[in-house]
Amino acid sequence: MKRICLIICILLGMAAQAQEKETLVLIKTTKGDIKVKLYNDTPLHRDNFIKLINEGWYDNSPFHRVINKFMIQGGHNQDGTVDPGYRVPAEIRPNHFHKKGALAAARQGDQVNPEKASSGCQFYIVQGNVLTDAHIQMYMQNYGVNFTVEQIKAYTTIGGTPHLDGEYTVFGEVVEGLDVIDKIAGVKTGYMDVPVEPVTMTIEIINN
Repeated sequence: MKRICLIICILLGMAAQAQEKETLVLIKTTKGDIKVKLYNDTPLHRDNFIKLINEGWYDNSPFHRVINKFMIQGGHNQDGTVDPGYRVPAEIRPNHFHKKGALAAARQGDQVNPEKASSGCQFYIVQGNVLTDAHIQMYMQNYGVNFTVEQIKAYTTIGGTPHLDGEYTVFGEVVEGLDVIDKIAGVKTGYMDVPVEPVTMTIEIINN
């Protein structure tokens, strides 16, 4: 009986370890490297991102929309293709939110996309602003939401963009390289928030 219990405990432990293992990717940019982990509870977005990386979609791809104190967006193919021809069903999870470093999928607006399905390739990384307690109270009143302790801690320390929560799928987060986000977000931009001097990236999988 003890042996059976031991085996069950070992198997449960192995299952937990397998579930906890998250894919890490490295976004190599002309402003530095950003290491990101992909969430396992957004498998459609995770697997699609991995597929595109393996296909070389993001090789020498530009950050084509950069807004300081908000986010940096990429996703175009090197040849300028902006859409792989499909969308990814929304995987909006309440435990994933738009703190600084959040990796999220861009999408079309609700008017033409009420199901909030994500672009097949377009993504953004949050920079945002650090919020005060007064800002938090304002958001909760204006948007009718209740922030968790984790959200409040993140938004009042590293910052983020809480008004996007629940609207876009967050499918990963930066684990190294938050300073690189700041460098990219701080570049000079021109028409349509396009960097005057191109900022490009290549993405590779570190483990999976």
